[in-house]
Amino acid sequence: MSTPATDPGTYRPRPASLAGRRVRAAVIGTGAIGRGSHLPALAQLAEEGETEVVAAVDIDAIAVEEFCRAGGVPNAYTDLDLMLREQRPDLVTICTPPTLHRAQTIAALRAGAWVWCEKPPVPTLADYAAVEAEEGTDGGPYASIVFQHRFGSASSHVRGLLTSGALGRPLVAHCQTTWYRDSAYYAVPWRGRWQTEGGGPAMGHGIHQMDLLLDLLGPWREVRAMAGRLVHDVETEDVSTALVRFENGALATVVNSVLSPDEVSRIRIDCERATVELTHLYGHSNANWRITPAPGVPADELAAWRDFGPDVPSSHLAQLRELVASMRAGERPRSSGADGRTSLELIAALYKAAFTDATVEAGEIGPGDPFYTAMHGNAPGWAPAAAKAVSA
Repeated sequence: MSTPATDPGTYRPRPASLAGRRVRAAVIGTGAIGRGSHLPALAQLAEEGETEVVAAVDIDAIAVEEFCRAGGVPNAYTDLDLMLREQRPDLVTICTPPTLHRAQTIAALRAGAWVWCEKPPVPTLADYAAVEAEEGTDGGPYASIVFQHRFGSASSHVRGLLTSGALGRPLVAHCQTTWYRDSAYYAVPWRGRWQTEGGGPAMGHGIHQMDLLLDLLGPWREVRAMAGRLVHDVETEDVSTALVRFENGALATVVNSVLSPDEVSRIRIDCERATVELTHLYGHSNANWRITPAPGVPADELAAWRDFGPDVPSSHLAQLRELVASMRAGERPRSSGADGRTSLELIAALYKAAFTDATVEAGEIGPGDPFYTAMHGNAPGWAPAAAKAVSA
């Protein structure tokens, strides 16, 4: 965690061009995801001459000093505003709890830095709109979300097969994130609460698989859903199921759970000419994908479908490499703006459908809808006591 920004409007924007120099990066939040995923990805690109990590920020002075010492980062801060003023990074990676994402992302954007923020990007659609309003135009800076499952050789190959029509029309899909989290996991104060985590497994766990499903199948049209608290004493759900109809006509089931001892992440898409299936847990490579042809598919065509090319696993590194390329080109990166909002919109619709027992249409949730400003929508039985008191 790190300190929120207070007065970012006084910062000077960074130089527009990154030509001939490394991207100066800063890591906000030095916990497990910062240490285990963001810093190693930045370090690999540093070896390739693309980046340099100039600073890290955390409210825990001892933790940030140790992070910097272990990672060779030259500047440790406990104040985000001060770091932005003094270091003027080109890129800020945000590895803090969701409740801090909006303020920290806006602070970095106003300082002229691009942002790469862990999922969920922000707790609500209203927060996402506030972030979008701070983005630059015609070259950035832009705020991108960590959706690393979209990236890598296999997801790129399958996306191409689907969009080209090689596999025929997508017909039936299944998206599954069935994981296991015990009571110790929810003992962390910010977990399981709407205000600080934004939602339960749909928001904090299944968002990755749902994002990949949307990236592969395209826009959705309507959703129906159910949710429950079956085990954990939390404000949010601990399991949800949904039925989703896509604009291309495909029908999908979505299951998100933290109650499942046999943990698995899975996407299956049945098309007219083949079934494509991904089975993994926290990341995938070419070997995690399987393509099963319908009868009559020629052997040479199947061989082409199964040729995923050199194996580039899904990872923070794969996404960061593409993000840095977008920065150098001055182009909006994938998983930012409208493209980054798609998963958050589906999750908001899933919650609204589950808590109101109604079918929710794409584009339905906007300003004035209670689910636009809170994922619980002040729904009876789901809104925290403080939210119900405010709305009374």
